[in-house]
Amino acid sequence: MKENITTIPINDLFKPKDGCPICRMEDMLEKTYVDFIVGDAMMEPNIRIETNRKGFCHRHYSKMFAAGQKLPNALIMESHLKSIIENVLPEKPGSKPDKKALEKIEELNRTCYVCDRIDRDIHHLLSTVLSEYVKSDEFRELYRAQPFLCLNHYALIMRDAMGRGGIKSKNMADFHRDTYNLTKNYLSSLKEDTTYFCSMFDYRNRGGDFGKSKDVIERNIEYLTKEKP
Repeated sequence: MKENITTIPINDLFKPKDGCPICRMEDMLEKTYVDFIVGDAMMEPNIRIETNRKGFCHRHYSKMFAAGQKLPNALIMESHLKSIIENVLPEKPGSKPDKKALEKIEELNRTCYVCDRIDRDIHHLLSTVLSEYVKSDEFRELYRAQPFLCLNHYALIMRDAMGRGGIKSKNMADFHRDTYNLTKNYLSSLKEDTTYFCSMFDYRNRGGDFGKSKDVIERNIEYLTKEKP
C-alpha cells in the first residue's frame, strides 16, 4: 500500500497482526486524547468549554489520572464541577422538581469528551481502511491476514461499509466475506477451545493436557469485553 499522511497510521495498525486491528485503532485514539487532555489541552479555552459540558466516563477519568499529574486532573475537575453547579443543577429547590435540570444530569451521565472524540475519529480512519481495501491488493492481503475482528468492530466496520461513502456494491461481497471470516473463524476457534477445556473436567480425562485451552477463559473475557481479566 502506498503510504501517505492518512495511510501511514493504518499501515502501522494493521502490520502487527496481533489481535483485532480496530481495537488497536481505538487504543491509539484513546491514548492520544487522554495524553492530550491532561497535557496541551489544559491551556485551550475551547477544549475546556467542551470538557466542562461533557465530562468524562469512569474509564477515562481513571486513565487521565494514571497518565497525568494530580494538578492537571484536579484543575479539570474543579472547572467541570463549577460548570455543573452553575449550568446543570436547578438554581434552587422548589415544590416541583426541575425536569430540565434532571434531563441535563441524565445527559451528563451519558457523555464523555474522550469517548466522543474516539467515536468521531475512528470513522475517519475506517474510511481510509475501506478505501485502501478497494484500491490496494497489498492492503487486501494485509486485511485478510489479521488474526480476527472482535464482534463489536465487525458490526462497526460493516455499518461504515454499508453507509454513505462506504464500499461500492461491486466490492461488497468480497469485503463482507473477508470481514465475516475474520470474526467467525476466531469465534469458532474460541468455541472449540472452550469445549475442549470443559471436557477436561470429565473424570475420564483426569490428568490430561489442557493444551492451548488452558487460558481460554481469559481469552474469552478479553475477546467479548475488550478487557483483560
